[in-house]
Amino acid sequence: MTFEQFIFYLLAGISALSALMVISVKNPVKAALWLVLTFIATAGVWLTAQAEFLGLVLILVYVGAVMVLFLFVVMMLDINLAQLKEGFTRYLPLGVLAAAAIFALMYLVLGPERFGLEQFAAPQSAGGDYSNTKSIAVPLYTTHVYAFILAAVLLLVGIVAAITLTLRRRPPKEVLYQDIDKQVRVQASDRFKMVKMDAVVKEKDIPVKEED
Repeated sequence: MTFEQFIFYLLAGISALSALMVISVKNPVKAALWLVLTFIATAGVWLTAQAEFLGLVLILVYVGAVMVLFLFVVMMLDINLAQLKEGFTRYLPLGVLAAAAIFALMYLVLGPERFGLEQFAAPQSAGGDYSNTKSIAVPLYTTHVYAFILAAVLLLVGIVAAITLTLRRRPPKEVLYQDIDKQVRVQASDRFKMVKMDAVVKEKDIPVKEED
């Protein structure tokens, strides 16, 4: 076993173990931290496979942005851990069945009959002038440009749908809505009122406190 293979299997083992911890720990904050370790180990696996661009994007985007947002949301929400633990044993058989189905599908796709060095030749080592970013960008913006645009449109639709779901109408007693037209047509007399009153209070009108 070469040193590169040792690093690959080490990072792959860390990634699999941390992914298992994500779904097994009961604390959401710890699960998010284990997921960060999973992303870092997976990025290392991609770096060993000479996919430097994907590894760096995984660290910068997912670890540096998405997971930080997840941690903020998890820590700000008041999550009832006791309520999350309820029904674990009741849904355990269904979870085991779903996991077995997923592993069976993964074996059918990634099994030795369909995936392996017997079916695909080992990739050649890239030279010093090889650009991983260029090799991804050229087919993405030429051959698969329509699929790329469709994915961007779907993401835009998802963003608009999420905003629409949050902008639900509430009763006026709960939320104060802003009427722009009414604010533009406001007059000075609607906001300011002159009141005439005596500047000096008469002495006889001032109550006098009697001393005991």
